[in-house]
Amino acid sequence: MTAFDYNAGFDELKESYLFTEVREKVRKFLDVNGGSVINLGVGDVAFPLPRSAVRAFVKAAVELGDNVRFRGYPEENGYAFLRKAISERYLKQGLCVGEDEIFIGDGSKTDAASLPSVLGKADVLVCEPAYPVYPDAAAINGNRVYYLKGSKQNGFFPSPADAMPKPYVIWLCSPGNPTGAVITRPLLEEWVRFARQTGSLIIFDAAYASFVEEGEVKSIYEVDGAREVAVELFSFSKYAGFTNLRCSWTVIPREISVKGKRLNELWKRRQSVFFNGVSYPVQRAAEAVISGSGEAECMAIIERYKRNARIIGEALSARGVWYTGGKSSPYIWLECPRGTSSREMFKILLEQARIVGTPGCGFGPSGEGYFRLSCFLKESDASVAAERLYKTL
Repeated sequence: MTAFDYNAGFDELKESYLFTEVREKVRKFLDVNGGSVINLGVGDVAFPLPRSAVRAFVKAAVELGDNVRFRGYPEENGYAFLRKAISERYLKQGLCVGEDEIFIGDGSKTDAASLPSVLGKADVLVCEPAYPVYPDAAAINGNRVYYLKGSKQNGFFPSPADAMPKPYVIWLCSPGNPTGAVITRPLLEEWVRFARQTGSLIIFDAAYASFVEEGEVKSIYEVDGAREVAVELFSFSKYAGFTNLRCSWTVIPREISVKGKRLNELWKRRQSVFFNGVSYPVQRAAEAVISGSGEAECMAIIERYKRNARIIGEALSARGVWYTGGKSSPYIWLECPRGTSSREMFKILLEQARIVGTPGCGFGPSGEGYFRLSCFLKESDASVAAERLYKTL
């Protein structure tokens, strides 16, 4: 046995990660009962990479096999060509984000888990139900975590009026994971004002922003003053099917300072210590899908996922089951019928309908009594899932 202690932050975590637990229960069920299930649990994608991404990836891989065009370690903050393309994407939305404010990562989950490490022991405020990484990363870093409750009554986005007026690192995710809800512009403006008044920092997870309908908020930088108090995360995983390739970006505006130091510079220094960058072929593939024909390909696939959500939502409505999400999001967040617990709902759907979903309790206490369904699946599976849900609920 070693003589030193382990990080006590791990004692604050649940015994296993939510999605690992779900996967293990499904595996055991299939070992005993055989057959197959329709997986609406983990939000993995169902369609292959867009052709533009594949072409760019292969071309870049060929370059790495060429004596003249070979490249070694990638730049830890991302290649200039991709950061430029992302900056131009923001500009098309009427937003000014500099190339030096963009950091390329290997998935927004990684950056979400790592950001607390550059923010010391700041108190963390989580609007739950929430993606488990937000509180888990804070706990491992030794931060105190406070929660605000999301509910049907507040559209699953609590107000800053419910929080003590003090500095926090504030997690906001829109469209929400797991709820699929989209934050309203007036409420997001309230949060930005709160952050400015209290000296707080907002981390805005926009991983699903590409699913948002026109007229709704896609970026926190649409709100005046947000550049002084908000970091934004975006992932290529659900936008372009990069769940295997792994690519994302984080925006840290130059205006944000922490005790007199620029957060942008602190993060840059952190990345140079812990991160060797995203591979060249992956970044070329990412560049290919954020403009022109690549963007059109991605949006066409997203529309297919949103059609799945409508199909499943219609079945729930026909059974009188309340739900939110499914319109500007790939997730449906349903209220468990007849007072059923979320874990019991998992068991019922798995055993009676052979459908896998995610119990709401795994996203925090406010998630109990609710259940998440992912609509990342083929249309044929969506129709079968809808029929089984109708018969079972």
